[in-house]
Amino acid sequence: MPSDFNERPHQNEKAEALAYVRHLMEQARKESNHEDLPKLEKLVELIDSKRYGLVWEEHAELVEEEMETKFPVFIEDETRKIHGNPDSTDYNFLLEGDNLHSLHLLEKTHKGMIDVIYIDPPYNTGNKDFVYNDKIVDKTDGYSHSKWLSFMSKRLEIAQKLLSETGVIFISIDDNEQAQLKLLCDQIFGKDNFIATLPRLTKKAGKNQQATYAGNHDYIICYAKNKSKVKFIKKEVGGDNYPLKDKHFDERGGYKLNQTLDYATLGYVRSLDYPITIGENTYYPGSVSKQEYLDRKANNPQDGYRWRWSSEKLEYGLKNDFVVAKKSRNGIRLYTKTYFKVSIIRDNGRYTIKNIDRTIPPTTLDYVDNSYSNDNAKKNIDALKLGRKFDYSKPILLIKQIISLFTNNSTILDFFAGSGTTGHAVAQLNKEDGGNRKYILCTNNENNICEEVTYKRLANIQKELPHNLKYFKTQFIEKDDDDLEYTLLNNVKTLIELEHGIDLEESDKAVAFSLSEIRNLDLTGIKTVYVRQHSHVLMEKEDRMRYQDINLVDVPEYYFAKEMREAGL
Repeated sequence: MPSDFNERPHQNEKAEALAYVRHLMEQARKESNHEDLPKLEKLVELIDSKRYGLVWEEHAELVEEEMETKFPVFIEDETRKIHGNPDSTDYNFLLEGDNLHSLHLLEKTHKGMIDVIYIDPPYNTGNKDFVYNDKIVDKTDGYSHSKWLSFMSKRLEIAQKLLSETGVIFISIDDNEQAQLKLLCDQIFGKDNFIATLPRLTKKAGKNQQATYAGNHDYIICYAKNKSKVKFIKKEVGGDNYPLKDKHFDERGGYKLNQTLDYATLGYVRSLDYPITIGENTYYPGSVSKQEYLDRKANNPQDGYRWRWSSEKLEYGLKNDFVVAKKSRNGIRLYTKTYFKVSIIRDNGRYTIKNIDRTIPPTTLDYVDNSYSNDNAKKNIDALKLGRKFDYSKPILLIKQIISLFTNNSTILDFFAGSGTTGHAVAQLNKEDGGNRKYILCTNNENNICEEVTYKRLANIQKELPHNLKYFKTQFIEKDDDDLEYTLLNNVKTLIELEHGIDLEESDKAVAFSLSEIRNLDLTGIKTVYVRQHSHVLMEKEDRMRYQDINLVDVPEYYFAKEMREAGL
């Protein structure tokens, strides 16, 4: 490379611009023109910022502006509460309202607590699938990408905070925004936390209207909160090749008898040429009688027949049921059992049984299968008689495949819940493997989707997949409410239930906001009580003695500290 070659030819221009703006800042200070300083500082920041990455025109959003003057809260629609599993005190949640408001509240209850997020956001195709500020973003909108990125960035920034240290997010997307979404996620989650882009077969035949390739795929982009701490559950492979079972099946898996203990093609080894006695029977290499064995040795002491195992390993194998005598066309022969999960190894001079890892991590092509196509999603919806009010559902099998990569007591969030596939998949997988996963679904009620599709679906599966569900709706409190503290207190119960996945009336938690409530509360079976801080301070010695074994949590500060500060309370 020539010594005078400049890889960054515009760097001098940048340095000159920065020097000029800093000169203007110095002049403003000398002239006490303090109003110009913040604007000039912003110019320095803009000029000096790195230029690699995703840049877009940021757009404001009405639902975010709404929170400038109002606080979102949840209220319960008790008519839609489902207690489908009376043997469990755990509850799942369906949150109706704009998902930005729901995420804002989830940040209070579930920061760092979500194990798996799956979302299927609008693909921004220009075909009425994306609504921004109550207007459809169509193909004529010159800011369609900027609006979509503004919309997604606000939600993904909160999603990143909600993920646990081992948490992972999966986002379905197609070619319209795949490239932009990848760069956006690099910014929010960190490019080092990118895991994979998974192609998914959407339709076996493809879309005929495309002039070149018939598109029949989309993608699932996957990021971690902290990639170094993610542990996917691996899948076992090859188990079908071990079809036989014995009394050791639970510990060793199935086995196969594909190798005899004696071979003539391995080369003769004197120490491996010996008779084997099992019970009343004695066996010789080559499956011959004692006389045939002696005659053969007399003619050729190294005739090639010998055992594959040493006498020491054979003794261990016989003792631990790794050898079996079986009829063959050459008479009775000895076979070794090759188990799926274990094998005999020599360790520190002794033989032992060791587990074999016959698992592989998930692969990026796991989803290129018609089982995960949109055709199967439609079949899922039709089977529940939900009509065709929702056209963009994903198949249950796809979501099951994703959440099965994690422990069976995970908390799963879907804040573009749509038809409720994620909740259905969680309930189905829990039934199949006895898991205790819990789900939180967020969706608006545009065209009555939440009530007539999402909720109805979760209600319709209760006979087959009984589980508990609470239905919360978003409402708002004005920031200038004269009785703001008491209003907030009246909306703490839903947050307590959401955080702990419970119904307060069925739990070991309770609320007592006044001093009289604190004194009259029945503490039988109670471990935690949420109290108003002012009442907590007024508790006397007898009260404190009564609550000495109870965890007291001050509210509304616990959930609404920021809102209380903004209101000067």
